[in-house]
Amino acid sequence: MNDLVLKGGRLVDPSQGFDKVTDIAFAGGKVAAIGDNLSAKDTRDVKGKIVSPGLIDLHTHVYWGGTSLGVEAELLARTGGVTTSIDAGSAGPGNFHGFRKHVIEPSPVRILPFLNVSFPGIYAFSKTVMVGESADLRLLDPREAVRVALEHKDLVLGIKVRVGKSASGDSGIMPLDIALDVAEETGLPLMAHLDAPPPARHEVVGRLRPGDILTHCFRPFPNAPVRADGRVREEILAARKRGVIFDIGHGGGSFGFGTTRGMLAAGFLPDVISSDVHVISIEGPAFDLLTTMSKFLCLGVDLATVIKLATSNAAAAIKRPDLGTLKVGSIGEATVIEVTSGKFDYADSIGERMIGERRLLSAGVVLAGRWWHPA
Repeated sequence: MNDLVLKGGRLVDPSQGFDKVTDIAFAGGKVAAIGDNLSAKDTRDVKGKIVSPGLIDLHTHVYWGGTSLGVEAELLARTGGVTTSIDAGSAGPGNFHGFRKHVIEPSPVRILPFLNVSFPGIYAFSKTVMVGESADLRLLDPREAVRVALEHKDLVLGIKVRVGKSASGDSGIMPLDIALDVAEETGLPLMAHLDAPPPARHEVVGRLRPGDILTHCFRPFPNAPVRADGRVREEILAARKRGVIFDIGHGGGSFGFGTTRGMLAAGFLPDVISSDVHVISIEGPAFDLLTTMSKFLCLGVDLATVIKLATSNAAAAIKRPDLGTLKVGSIGEATVIEVTSGKFDYADSIGERMIGERRLLSAGVVLAGRWWHPA
């Protein structure tokens, strides 16, 4: 007997090229069957709703209680339909063990982390205090970063570095070069944050290797990836050609409607849609992953593609093909999405507003093959 069946929803699974109204069953923590007239101990009517693979948010900050910017991964699952939160370098070598023991291991929701190259991680990030962890090179010890990454190699996805005027100050490009050394020594990919210059966009993008991730990839001017005349910059095109992954990482200051319209008009989709949700951006303009996905839907990206960029593409970016799919036998995770119509006021990170006619909302998630939607 199946443990759970979601009945009558529109299953959209880009990993299989699947888009059909039918049932899906879960048993023993896995996807058990897809088809009509399935039965289970627990049956949920999801007619009129979308059933997608469990959403993966490639850029979150969920070291709640251990860093000033952390939010709770359970909250993101509840409100944003996220079944896997990728923590984008909240913790560094000096506090990663606490993140693992006190947050990641007890969490009912999967958390997979990048390790910040800076020893204390992102330690001073709030509405009132903002100190870039890469601004003081005394905090960057590559040997310690290598040691901790290897000690936790069963969990650490890659190395995170933040550079830009806010994150690295007068240190410029140097933290990125140190982080690349750590990534090469450990055989891990790098996720690079870039805010306003210095350093310049071409300095950062030109250093990234195949499989490395440029987050905040559709940021507004300055350091935007597209020129005012709509042409995508040469170093961006060259980076995509060699296999750099382009991740949205909306956040509080890193996503522009103008940049996005220009990139989409040029035929340049991001590889991954992510929220960069943290203690500030969770109050807007990012709010959560589904809100960020909704913005792309309202900008003309079709629903199946929007889902792909937050499921199978995100899974590929972290080399976890077992996630972001509803294939029979795969991990029993799904997100139930309600597509609502109306007039919705969306904002980007520099205050531009857009009225969109659709909004994606979470109607529940499946974790470990069971319905999970706590009060």
